[in-house]
Amino acid sequence: MARRLTVVQMLPALDSGGVERGTLEIGRALVAAGHRSLVISAGGRLTERLVAEGSEHLTWDVGRKRPWTLRWVSRLRRLLEDEQVDILHLRSRMPAWVGYLAWKGLPAASRPRLVTTVHGFYSVSRYSAVMTRGERVIAVSGSIRGYLLDNYSGIDPDAIRVIHRGIDPDAFPLGYTPTAAWRARWLADYPQLAGRQVVTLPGRLTRLKGHSDFLKLLAGLVGEGVPVHGLVVGGAQPGKEGYAAELRDRVAAMGLQEQVTFTGHRDDMREIYAVSDMVLSLSTQPESFGRTAAEALALGVPVVGYDRGGIGEILAAVYPEGRVVAGDLAGLKAAVAQVLSGDAPVPGKPFPFTLERMLGATLDLYTELT
Repeated sequence: MARRLTVVQMLPALDSGGVERGTLEIGRALVAAGHRSLVISAGGRLTERLVAEGSEHLTWDVGRKRPWTLRWVSRLRRLLEDEQVDILHLRSRMPAWVGYLAWKGLPAASRPRLVTTVHGFYSVSRYSAVMTRGERVIAVSGSIRGYLLDNYSGIDPDAIRVIHRGIDPDAFPLGYTPTAAWRARWLADYPQLAGRQVVTLPGRLTRLKGHSDFLKLLAGLVGEGVPVHGLVVGGAQPGKEGYAAELRDRVAAMGLQEQVTFTGHRDDMREIYAVSDMVLSLSTQPESFGRTAAEALALGVPVVGYDRGGIGEILAAVYPEGRVVAGDLAGLKAAVAQVLSGDAPVPGKPFPFTLERMLGATLDLYTELT
């Protein structure tokens, strides 16, 4: 093994989400490779798991967008020196400001190597620009790389490394079938799905997820007599409950009460994908990657989505039959109808967006810098 590294990752908290999941995955891979993994965040429900998997956690509230958050700069600078940190990996904007200022204040010869990951299409601003200041900048998709080059003229193209998010094939194996017990519970909870073709739209209940297009699609299919049922899987964000009520009112106004089910938040997404006839990705703005689409495709479930951002990249590589021009409702309906009729192929290409590939590329990047 190459020399043992000490790697610090910084993010706001460890409650849930893709950034948090990626932090745990990298921490686990570092420990497995014999390195030291430290994570700085305000903590959260994933902290216990992180520590159980061998990482160390420092509970510092570095994610609040307040001037006083910068009080952590001097303390972090001391930590970087005292622990002889090799890699400082910044994963979110406010923690990145704390990390960058601490790093910049060290003598050049004693600084760790600086890595940032751009997880989304952040607003273009001086505040967001801190994510471009890594010695290496990880972009989670080619679309994010393009966004960086289009909006930040000072960034070195050679510093950007595209490392797509990865799906664990053990967690989402091709051809997975839920247990008979799970299926029985599922149909007991949702008997209206029996004998229907299930079209699933996963994601939190926000306007960005494309529920409006989803309902228009369902209305068109139902109007043509297609035995389809729309499944909306995801809960409302705190403070956004009004949107959930608005969606239900719209379903009623469209006469789709018998064809649409809202499940709320679920922890059994693998099983739900597996019993779906297809999964949709209809976000009103480009996705930075598109984990739900990748998870479904890893299982071999067809995905139809708007051909832009990370979703477009995933579909182009794995299931090009599912690509639809963004906002083209006629094209969306045609693509969905083709899948439901059985005329479209089932995803079968080798799945390239694996967790192993993501972890290997990230640890190789750390090693390259040191």
